[in-house]
Amino acid sequence: KAVIATAILLCGSAHVESFIQPDSSTGAIRTRIATITSSTSLHAKQRPDNEAITETSPSVISGGATADELAWQENNPFTTAPDDTSSAAAATADWIKQDFESQSSTASFPSANQEDDQKSQLLDNGPIRGPTNIIVYDTTLRDGTQMESISVSCADKLKISQRLSAFNVDYIEAGWPGSNPKDEEFFHRAQTELDAKTKSKLVAFGSTRRKRIQAKDDAQIQKLVECGAPTVCIVAKAHLWQVTDIIRAEPSENLDMIQDSVSYLTSLGIDVMVDLEHYFDGFKFNEEYTLKCCDAAVKAGAKVLVMCDTNGGSMPWEVDEITKETVEKFGNLATIGIHCHNDCGLAVANSLTAAKAGVGLIQGTINGIGERTGNADLCSIVPSLALHISSKMTCNDNLDEITSLSRYLDETLNRTPDRGAPFVGNSAFAHKGGLHVAALERSPDSYQHVDPSKVGNKLRVLISELSGRQNILGKMKKLDMDIDEKTSNERSLVILERVKHLESMGYTFEGADASVELMILHSTQHYCLPFRVLDYTAQVYDTDVDSASRVMSKMENNKTTNGGTVTKTNLARATVNVRVLDDPNHEEDEFLDRLEVAEGNGPVDALANALKKALVPSHPELENLQLIDYKVRILDPAAATAAATRVMIEFKDIKTDRQWTTVSVDRNIISASLNALVDGFEYALKDVVAGCTIEDFE
Repeated sequence: KAVIATAILLCGSAHVESFIQPDSSTGAIRTRIATITSSTSLHAKQRPDNEAITETSPSVISGGATADELAWQENNPFTTAPDDTSSAAAATADWIKQDFESQSSTASFPSANQEDDQKSQLLDNGPIRGPTNIIVYDTTLRDGTQMESISVSCADKLKISQRLSAFNVDYIEAGWPGSNPKDEEFFHRAQTELDAKTKSKLVAFGSTRRKRIQAKDDAQIQKLVECGAPTVCIVAKAHLWQVTDIIRAEPSENLDMIQDSVSYLTSLGIDVMVDLEHYFDGFKFNEEYTLKCCDAAVKAGAKVLVMCDTNGGSMPWEVDEITKETVEKFGNLATIGIHCHNDCGLAVANSLTAAKAGVGLIQGTINGIGERTGNADLCSIVPSLALHISSKMTCNDNLDEITSLSRYLDETLNRTPDRGAPFVGNSAFAHKGGLHVAALERSPDSYQHVDPSKVGNKLRVLISELSGRQNILGKMKKLDMDIDEKTSNERSLVILERVKHLESMGYTFEGADASVELMILHSTQHYCLPFRVLDYTAQVYDTDVDSASRVMSKMENNKTTNGGTVTKTNLARATVNVRVLDDPNHEEDEFLDRLEVAEGNGPVDALANALKKALVPSHPELENLQLIDYKVRILDPAAATAAATRVMIEFKDIKTDRQWTTVSVDRNIISASLNALVDGFEYALKDVVAGCTIEDFE
């Protein structure tokens, strides 16, 4: 206050207040005015052109503003007051303002290696301007959870928060404490269960106060205060029609709701961001009113104005034009942010367009989850900004972890990952055409826009009837097979022809790399089969063939009541006879035949249980093997019950987190399933088998 009072003595309150907003307690403003006022005499301040200012008008010395000046400011809220004729004070005010604005537009951005407790102070050095500097704001745990079929427990929200913090997003919007008990529980537990770095990034979401009530008396506002989050983001209506027809408030009352809510929260030392709902639609409907909403938020102390494309219908050129105008008017007073929805499939494009136009904060979610068709996908936005635009973000150093983060979220939310997702999808760097693969062998840049390792992904060469010899050679190279070039070329052609023949029968190897690798290994002279299935049987039985009874049985989790005693009922039994190594340490070449029986909820489940039971004594590492997916597809439905069936099974080693998929085709669905199971178990053992073949034993 003393520093600003000194500036008023120099410049007059009308001129100082025209560019110092109510949030002028920020370090950047204090430091800048203090530098100007403390280094020179109060009565003789030197301007940059060395022209001394030695006089001020009486009205300025007294700190007063003329009636004309006040009237002008009221009618022109977005610009500074005109200079007094020959007023030295006004000239000084202009100089201070230019110096301050110059500093604000080039505000420094903390590097990723600064202390963790500075991460929550990103906005304290003045507004951030994109695309050079970008603040990453994650709303996965709030807006993301509004997607259909997504629900997350409080415990999982805490785990995801820690993972997002480790990736180093700048802000984590964790929920709305005033709307549901789960989010209240989260913020309560966060105080003791999260580390200091993660807590400094937390944002509580809420709304402006209700109509006809003060912010300090609003229960929802008080929940935001009590939750302990250092930053709050409140949503406000920025569309005149939404104000008058949806919440049915007077336009002036809505402005008061914004001003009162922001002012109250900032007075308590809380950093406030404002989500301006329906911003782009509101701007097109009534530009003047939408800008008044911005002005009310900024004057009350908001540090960030977030333009929301709430309905997801804005086009990139509209976003560009409106963003530029908003940044021009308010970009030196607050950081401008963007929040896009994907209803037109343009959320990522609109976010990047806004960044290019000057937005300094981007809101989005991991994997683009969110209400309706989703939010802007940070897994596309962050790599695009880092690798194609060279934006500075605190998470840049962790970019190679973004694929892992994407898959961690899907795993936690029990979602199937999107194989075709840019950057992080399993198919993002998968190549199928032979010409493409041949070109990639000469230069990885020939058919890739970035190095997949930079985002933690990897190049994959797919095998199919469209493949060329280079696809097979690439797989052989990956397996590090010790064979000469001539032999490699010969075997690759043979394997390729076999792949094309099998795919003509209905096989598909694009998603079954494990089956392809086994095909290649089987073509080598010294590969050792870790086991061999000699024969098997599978039986399905039931005690009641009435369909309704079977349905009820499944609903009761395969339990029946017999005389008051609950017993478990398995509906299938399988027998498997295998030849295996007798030594579990794989040091001796002695083999034995082992016959095992197991039950399951169906014939495939029973076969998997019996096969694992027979193999684990010789191969204990298979204890970690899990079947995580089973897919069946009928290839020729016209053949009815005689149709060929394709089975794909996905496996996972729970110890190493490694996953692989195998495939088989047969007109007998049980045989197809067993063949895929055998391939999956064999692939798990390919690196630990002995150096001879079971056929040698015979």
